[in-house]
Amino acid sequence: MKLVTFLNKDQESRIGWLQGDSVIDMHLASEKLPTDMLTFIDHHEDYFQIIKSLGAVEPHYTLGEVKLLAPLPNPRSIRDYIGFEMHMLNASKSFGHTVGEAWYELPIFYFTNHHNVFGPNDQIKRPANESKLDIELEIACIIGKTGSDIKKEEAKNYIFGYTIFNDWTARATQKVEMTIPLGPHKGKDFANAFGPCIVTADEFEQHEVPFSESYFEAPLKVPNVQDARFDVKMTSRINGVTICQGNYKTVHHTFGQMLERASENGVNIMPGDILGSGTVGWGSLIENNFSVHRPLEPGDVVELEIEGIGILRNTVV
Repeated sequence: MKLVTFLNKDQESRIGWLQGDSVIDMHLASEKLPTDMLTFIDHHEDYFQIIKSLGAVEPHYTLGEVKLLAPLPNPRSIRDYIGFEMHMLNASKSFGHTVGEAWYELPIFYFTNHHNVFGPNDQIKRPANESKLDIELEIACIIGKTGSDIKKEEAKNYIFGYTIFNDWTARATQKVEMTIPLGPHKGKDFANAFGPCIVTADEFEQHEVPFSESYFEAPLKVPNVQDARFDVKMTSRINGVTICQGNYKTVHHTFGQMLERASENGVNIMPGDILGSGTVGWGSLIENNFSVHRPLEPGDVVELEIEGIGILRNTVV
């Protein structure tokens, strides 16, 4: 199922699911269903039973009659990881760093701003005085239930679904910040875009493939943890020109490892928390030092596409 948050004709925020090019409004389908995604995620097992009992439901709108919002406009938190070694190698080289050996053992993350959340077709304002605005092509998972000290083997039980994540980044600001050993802050907090929908975990599992060393061509190292991965193409375009074509199966640290790391030491993971995969290799402009495309400027249209999810489109202003 592909779940969406949208504005209806009366400019009211509602949730529903996609049926082809049409939208079913949950609350119109049944008054027992909620109007916001966080409430739905909190009690999704009960709500899915209600949806199942409805049988076939006629759509209420076409996609052209509504405005899609971020599918989860108010996540409880956002942790963003660096899961892809190719991105790590490329970005480190551009910043004049080397990849520490600890990265290969520990999925590392930072908390980003869960209040500045944008959705499909939203305008993204370039931060003041920023000269190197960049994108990051990521997939994100949304947590569906509370847990702590979760083992990677159990992670599937805690994942509600998946969406596209653009971790917009002010690289010039970030470069200065990263000289201080604390991690990114103002270079990252101004815009986090998600969408166009949340694909429920059960539907996305059709893309799962067994681990294979063939996914990791030189210079990539073969991961020690050999979990299954998703075989989904990840593509970025700027003004209609393809910039990156990657695949999630090349990830070094999987969502299972990330969830295990995040929940260590009795830390509660909550429904509506989001984990970002990190950028797929070549999925940001800093990786080739902006030689493939100049830094983003007002008027640029960015499209991130992930197989099985859709296209997340935004315009820089």
